[in-house]
Amino acid sequence: MQATTKLQIPAARIIAGQRRSGLLAVRSLGPRARPGVVQKRYIQSNAQTDRDTITRLLYSIGTKREVERHLRIFSSSSHPSQPAKFAVIKVGGAVLSDLDELALSLSFLYRVGLYPVILHGAGPQLNEIIENEGIVPDYIDGIRVTDAKTLQIARRVFMEENLKLVAALEKLGTRARPITSGVFSADYLDKDKYGLVGKITRIDKRPIEASIRAGALPILTSLAESNEGQILNVNADIAAGELAKELEPMKIVFLNEKGGLFHGVTGEKLDVINLDEEYDQLMKEPWVKYGTKLKLREFKELLDHLPRSSSVAVISADSLQKELFTDSGAGTLIRRGYKLFKHDNGVGIAGIGADRFRQVVHDRDPEVLSGYSSVTEVLNNLGKSPYTVYGDEPLDVVAVVAHPPGEIPVMTKLLASRQGALNNVIDNVFEKIKKDHKKLFWTARADDEVVPRQWHWERAEGSFTRNGRSLFWYGVNKVEEVEEAVKTFEKNERIERVYLPVGPSAKPGAPAPAVTPSGKREYSTLARKAFGGVQQGFGVGRRGLSSSTTSTGLAASSANGRGERRGYATSAAAPEQPKRVALIGARGYTGSALVKLLGEHPGLELTKVSSRALKGFELEGYTNSAGQKVIYEDLQTDDIEKLEAEGAIDAWVLALPNGLGARYVGAIEKGRNSASPSSRANNGKGGIIVDLSADYRFKTTPQSPFASSVSSEVTAVTEEWVYGLPELYGRQAIRDAARVSNPGCYATSAQLILAPLVEEGLVDPQAPPTIFGLSGYSGAGTVTIDPETPGGRPRSAPKKTGESLGGGVLGYSLTDHIHEREVGWHLAKLAKEGEAGGKEGVAFVPTVAPWFSGILMTASIPLSKRLSAKDVHNIYSKRYEGEKLVNVFSLNDKENKDLGRQGGVMPMLADVEGKQGWSVGGWGVHSGGKRVVLVGGLDNLLKGAATQCLQNVNLALGLDEYAGIPVEKTK
Repeated sequence: MQATTKLQIPAARIIAGQRRSGLLAVRSLGPRARPGVVQKRYIQSNAQTDRDTITRLLYSIGTKREVERHLRIFSSSSHPSQPAKFAVIKVGGAVLSDLDELALSLSFLYRVGLYPVILHGAGPQLNEIIENEGIVPDYIDGIRVTDAKTLQIARRVFMEENLKLVAALEKLGTRARPITSGVFSADYLDKDKYGLVGKITRIDKRPIEASIRAGALPILTSLAESNEGQILNVNADIAAGELAKELEPMKIVFLNEKGGLFHGVTGEKLDVINLDEEYDQLMKEPWVKYGTKLKLREFKELLDHLPRSSSVAVISADSLQKELFTDSGAGTLIRRGYKLFKHDNGVGIAGIGADRFRQVVHDRDPEVLSGYSSVTEVLNNLGKSPYTVYGDEPLDVVAVVAHPPGEIPVMTKLLASRQGALNNVIDNVFEKIKKDHKKLFWTARADDEVVPRQWHWERAEGSFTRNGRSLFWYGVNKVEEVEEAVKTFEKNERIERVYLPVGPSAKPGAPAPAVTPSGKREYSTLARKAFGGVQQGFGVGRRGLSSSTTSTGLAASSANGRGERRGYATSAAAPEQPKRVALIGARGYTGSALVKLLGEHPGLELTKVSSRALKGFELEGYTNSAGQKVIYEDLQTDDIEKLEAEGAIDAWVLALPNGLGARYVGAIEKGRNSASPSSRANNGKGGIIVDLSADYRFKTTPQSPFASSVSSEVTAVTEEWVYGLPELYGRQAIRDAARVSNPGCYATSAQLILAPLVEEGLVDPQAPPTIFGLSGYSGAGTVTIDPETPGGRPRSAPKKTGESLGGGVLGYSLTDHIHEREVGWHLAKLAKEGEAGGKEGVAFVPTVAPWFSGILMTASIPLSKRLSAKDVHNIYSKRYEGEKLVNVFSLNDKENKDLGRQGGVMPMLADVEGKQGWSVGGWGVHSGGKRVVLVGGLDNLLKGAATQCLQNVNLALGLDEYAGIPVEKTK
């Protein structure tokens, strides 16, 4: 076998001069750069080298920061439990005619570790064959009437085109799997009218997910089957839409020859369409008709069924990389966005609510945050001149423009959350302001981390910077006009002097120092046109590289392409104020452990704690940000419903015994549904729930045996629950979730200890693993002891103690433990197709031990093939690389002891008790090589409960996953 040589790419071919497509860069490589390969196009087989090389190629179409950000976002979208979350790509039949171009574009994604689901049509190919055979195509309502002969030809054509695409991908070293049946089930759309045409009724995503887990791109056709086994023809666009509704991917890409949607009058490509803001107006435009109107209606209907993080792109195959990996894009991006508002000073801040506006100013205004100004001063200054407030419904961006009669308007406030900046809401708001004001001045500080000065420079036509403060403007082209405006601003105190290009305050009667420009504009602004020639937020236009100059005098700067920088709604937003947490069931050991962690969390504040037994007593060991103690309440369902409806709680943590949480979940759901999106917490998402019981670990309604008596009134919920084990089942699903079920302590350790072997298909399917667990007695819970004196504080005591155990161990629930079911249920998601464990899944024996906290678990795992201890260790090291809360022990006793691991290669209680993470070691392999024995461990109150809960709260609220968690440092 010929050795793989690292691809050498002449740097000048990529970065010198023009920004060239990464595809062109590949094509330009000479044969010496492609050893052993005679094809014109070549992609290396070494996975990591490929990823690095192609990532560098992508830098040729966008900045390194752009490419790496988008790649990171896309890579985090999928996980083995939900591997098809990246993209659904619908390939038009006409695109299949240039198979090499298409295959190369898809291979780029594969080589950087992304697995789109590809569904193709074959309309032009089918029409050609039908015409050659003398059959006249018949259409009704734009739908191809399909008789038996047409369907026979269609099946053949679909199969041939599918295999051609698979072969083209395989030729490039990209694994692909043809899936021509088994995914779509359908009924007849109207048999008498359309013949053998189907309407999709069900989608089986298992073949798709199995293909991705096996490392192959799934290539689908749009043929469906009825319950009777009849093949039915389905329009490929409709099939792609239904598939997207099932998979809920980040991107739905429609590849066509044109490369986008186009303005019906000017003929220019539409760059971005924000449906919530522009759909109604677009549908009224006279040029939006026939196919364009149908497409827009279909896209809106599709996106209305998907999370706001999903978007549609219409693009050509050769520009796929530029569309996915740059902010500027290349085709047409369609997304939901949010509706924008505009309130003139007649309504002003009352239009959004004075309290909400005050909160935005308090949380975001740089002058207020630095102590230079106060919220009251900001509100008082608003009334000094006519003003208009702009923003979006969740208030991710709020802008205030003051416009006294006869003077140039000044944007006095531009207050954006991180989410508003990352998702380009700020761009949409700014475009709305530009539509209203042909001239504008505004200011910015260098220390604004949310909206960097680069953003301002790209949208300004001139600027002045001094001592970290900048003045920007557009629409004022003459230096004399700028000077006159500056004098007016100074005289009327409309802009603070620190931002103005003026000298020290002049003595009475002395002339003000003159201001001289230090440069001129290097480029002119490319205005974004829209329908009717009127500027709109979605517009059509081009984007380019920006150029700006700054100095201590007036400076000119410009940006071609003043349009939107396109981003994605998956980027997590950092907190501007502490998120408010309510803890229901705070009396037990887990509640206490969580309270201790929350006390050190920089972005969470415990505002409500509920315990019937401790009502009226102080919460011990916690003080809020105001230095005050938190008092226990006995929150009833009506109280909880009201708090949720008012948007008073950002995160609900239920630390209750199994079977007791459903009524609280029902109250939260009821409160959430009664509130308008604008009044809900978390920008309309509502209060997220993390439940520590077993009730929601399997399905939406309570499934633990303890919850069987709960009435249907309180079990009905509207949100699906996500299982929150970030290291195994993906972080993006938790970020998107409103309801998270925290795994059990035993179940967490058991899944972590089995998952790497399960994922690799190395567990013998005929012999389930056996796990023996030892847990500290805190896992048995507590009981409440009445106070010794009337009115005194009740105490909690452990149900079991070391004394009650006589220093020994006690087995319990020796079969059918609920964690046994939990482990098997969820690990099945990770198993390779056809290689899941036996019916029992896993045999688990729990035991309570005479120490307080900490689980030690021994797993005996039969293997499907022979492995060495080194093989097993490599699998676990690779699987958990980069996981901050996973500690993989070395094979070397001395190395472990040097790191303070007392048992050497074998985790001991001291290695896990009081620690935030999970450890694994042992590495015992039977002499026959087909059974491995591993030892894993965690603290049942921390990674087994409170720490994992905090991971899930952080992710669901958009915070850093490890915020507030004291991560232990290991080598």
